[in-house]
Amino acid sequence: MIPRVNLLGRMCFWLAVMVLAGAGASAQEAAKASTDAVEMQWGVKIPMRDGVKLNATIYRPHEQKEPLPVIFTLTPYIGDSYTDRAVYFAKHGYVYALVDVRGRGNSGGEFEPFVNDAHDGYDLVEWFATQPYCNGKVTMWGGSYAGFDQWDTLKEFPPHLSTIVPAAAAHPGLDFPFQYNIFAPYDMQWLTFTSGKTGNVQTFGNSAYWNQKAREYYKQHLAFEGVDKLVGNPSATFQMWLQHPTPDAFYDSLVPSPGQYKKISVPILTITGDYDGDQPGAFMYYKRHMQYGNEAAKANHYLVIGPWDHAGTRTPKKELGGLTFSDASVLDLNKLHTEWYDWTMKDGKKPEFLKKRIAYYVMGADEWKYADSLETLANDKLTLRLGSNGMAGDLFHSGWLGKDAKAGAPSDAWVYDPLDTRPGDAENPDDPMFLTSQAAVANLYGEGAIYHSEPFAEATEVSGFVKLTAWLKMDVPDTDFEVSLYEILPNGSSVALTSTTMRARYRESAREEKLVPIGKPEKYVFDNFMFFSRRIAQGSRLRLVVQSLNSIGAEKNYNSGGVVAKETGKDARTAHIELVHDAEHLSALELPVVR
Repeated sequence: MIPRVNLLGRMCFWLAVMVLAGAGASAQEAAKASTDAVEMQWGVKIPMRDGVKLNATIYRPHEQKEPLPVIFTLTPYIGDSYTDRAVYFAKHGYVYALVDVRGRGNSGGEFEPFVNDAHDGYDLVEWFATQPYCNGKVTMWGGSYAGFDQWDTLKEFPPHLSTIVPAAAAHPGLDFPFQYNIFAPYDMQWLTFTSGKTGNVQTFGNSAYWNQKAREYYKQHLAFEGVDKLVGNPSATFQMWLQHPTPDAFYDSLVPSPGQYKKISVPILTITGDYDGDQPGAFMYYKRHMQYGNEAAKANHYLVIGPWDHAGTRTPKKELGGLTFSDASVLDLNKLHTEWYDWTMKDGKKPEFLKKRIAYYVMGADEWKYADSLETLANDKLTLRLGSNGMAGDLFHSGWLGKDAKAGAPSDAWVYDPLDTRPGDAENPDDPMFLTSQAAVANLYGEGAIYHSEPFAEATEVSGFVKLTAWLKMDVPDTDFEVSLYEILPNGSSVALTSTTMRARYRESAREEKLVPIGKPEKYVFDNFMFFSRRIAQGSRLRLVVQSLNSIGAEKNYNSGGVVAKETGKDARTAHIELVHDAEHLSALELPVVR
């Protein structure tokens, strides 16, 4: 689906290839500032409160005349990866420091993902603020893990932290190391990337190897808890994560609490994309700040949502996954960062691009639009009920999505055998057309149901978060679902819009499991779809796919109701599933519409 490796495997191939591609400034940006010189100080050792010293490389404008604000990136990917960014900002009037997290690169200590960054970030802010080249104002730059670092540091409230600009910020317990309680083989790819002191970029980017190992795990029906040994890197961190399969107190300690959100006072610019695998994290930080924050701080929290993948939240491109966007989509994010830093730390003007607190790009219309809040972004709702003639199992015998109920079969049924490897065999994690391919839907192998709407009578903007309420009945105590939504254009081509997953035992709460009663319709509310904004073309249809999750990019649930990470093919139970849409169980899709 949209694509499985992108959402469930944390963008497996695409993130592996693109995470470092997002590090450098563009060639145009580099040429633009090439006439300015910078000074570099390599191997600066910065003491932390426990005596561990972190390594930094510091870039300053040539012949700096006066103290300036300091920007730093705290990264597990080795600071050298971001040299182009450091040079860019040093040429634009800032001191920039690239800092390896503890245990990585030339920093001391041991790397424990997510664990030490809050205190280390605080200590770094306050250390930089005392240096003679700093005017006492300090900020951060970065996305993904470095986006998490910004929120993690902010929740400790270092006095000299002036602003943060988190892009594609990972949110522990939500989108990493699992997404909605479902782990992925990608976890070990990432842990290998960040193992030891060295960069490991080539190892991380060897998609053939990681795809091979994911297929071995999948086809041999192995226990997920053995994936670290399977890939050749036994990991205490991986095993520890598996002991925390829900967003519990361990993950809560790594992100701001409601009380900490209330105390936030600095300006924030959040950046994410429609196809950003860490979009759930970026929105969770934003939404919780809007829920718990004070009014003054919320008024200075801006949000930018582009038609980008994970890497595009730092280096946008016009083409992605088979789609091509307008020139306006290629936002100069280095320029936006510079204008933001100038506004918040140098008394400059507010960036002209930020006309309102939310800026979002409407695909299909190929234009930027603005809103004051997520609640006012859409002004109407379109509800489409699910129905069928009892044959919704493939593209050519699908059910329907309609405004009004139709006479028809009260449910659609399918059989899911977790030992069936045909769907995984048909997957292509390296497909460069992953947003326009219809291969996954065509290779459903009877493990789900497909529904199509009538053609849209007029072009219609859908912007926000869709919601599916589905009544499902099954004869196993647990299983995993995936739901995807597409636009099918009048010429028959497809555009992936959004997707989500759910482990059935967590249908009522991500924090507490409740096994499924056998043979009884249960209400499943899929309200964690990815945000998207697109003008659905006149004559286009929507395609909704509800299926069993059976992918090489996801931890396999063998439906037994036991500890999923310990299950093997020996525990497999075939599931007989019904999606009910009769008069008493109204299954429906809700779409946020802009009229």
